[in-house]
Amino acid sequence: MFEGSILRADGPQRRPVLLADAIRAVKSILAPVHDTEQTDVSAAHRRVLVSDLIAGVDLPLRDSSAVDGFAVRSADIEQTPSTLKIIGRSAAGHPFSGSVKRGTAVHILTGGAVPQGADRVVMQEHCEIAGDSLRVNEAGKRNIRVRGEDVRAGTAVLPAGRRVRVEDIALAHAIGITAVQVRQRLRVGLVSTGDEVTEPGLPLNPGQIWDANRSLLKGLLGACGCEIIDLGIVPDEAEDIEAILRNAAPDCDLLVSSGGMSVGSGDYMRRIIEQRGYLEVWPLAIKPGKPVGFGDIDDCPILALPGNPVAAAITFIAFGRPIVDHLAGVTKESARDTLFLPAGFETEKKKGLRQFLLATAVACSTGSRVVPIPHQGPAMLSALTSTSGIAVLDEDRDSVAIGDVIEFLPLTAFLS
Repeated sequence: MFEGSILRADGPQRRPVLLADAIRAVKSILAPVHDTEQTDVSAAHRRVLVSDLIAGVDLPLRDSSAVDGFAVRSADIEQTPSTLKIIGRSAAGHPFSGSVKRGTAVHILTGGAVPQGADRVVMQEHCEIAGDSLRVNEAGKRNIRVRGEDVRAGTAVLPAGRRVRVEDIALAHAIGITAVQVRQRLRVGLVSTGDEVTEPGLPLNPGQIWDANRSLLKGLLGACGCEIIDLGIVPDEAEDIEAILRNAAPDCDLLVSSGGMSVGSGDYMRRIIEQRGYLEVWPLAIKPGKPVGFGDIDDCPILALPGNPVAAAITFIAFGRPIVDHLAGVTKESARDTLFLPAGFETEKKKGLRQFLLATAVACSTGSRVVPIPHQGPAMLSALTSTSGIAVLDEDRDSVAIGDVIEFLPLTAFLS
């Protein structure tokens, strides 16, 4: 699949690769998964649409009332007060079968079909009722939900290449669609590496920690609609790491690992990728998460993330998520509610490096400001549970002053 390194930093300087360059380069050598299948709309959450979803009907299906009141002819209430005769009732699911003629009105409830002949619904609060006699004291607004004002038949309501969200499922059901053609789920093999890592719940040997990375990455991959193949934990033994990745590669569309990507004597992942394929990108000009790489093992793409959990999460969001989206066939991703807000802090940073800070958007008298979590680090999971998003400081900056507009990524955009 790959023909050689495109952005790997070699030599003693190892100049890190800019994030945008890395994403663009990886997309240029990866082909999306093309296999498709039909699925029930109810099961389509997070799946990627193969073709545009076309409405076969108008929405609303018919003119209906936006309020509780009375369906009337506007010509009959040009002068108010006006007196009309009530001739029937229309409720949601129980339309009035007749028509509204001169001098008459139909009692109508919210959602009820507007009867033939009526062109206005007068709010109940603007009326007085005495038996079948209706006194209209004020005409008010038209109060009609017009047929097709939301969706017109024949229009594309969802584009091909969109990852289906909960609200998309509701819209599809509202226009009567029950099945859609989607791309098959990405099969992602997920592995943690390290002698120090063991399964949560097991006794800890001296120097060991419980693995948090797989649960964190499962959540992030699951939000992308991936089918996750849990490869467990592999100790820092080159032969063991190579074996588990080699065996998993034929059955996966992507491999994701954490740990072993730095330059220490026990960091084998980078060398294994180079031996069995190509290390296309390494390292990235980001903080945290510089020792992240992308390449292939036996023609299966591999995203190799850092071992520290916060760094692994941030590098997946910044670098891995765009790659997963591309592989999954996402071309019309819905907005993730990226915000641009003034900074409520000041700091200095290294120019040429994209820095990510766990932060929250705090309300103040002039709106919202982005404020970093006080105590944070690439291994501090408590900071991740205490934040609502990530502040992004781009490569061109060497400092941030209070009031500077910066990018803010709400975490819900990546975990929903």
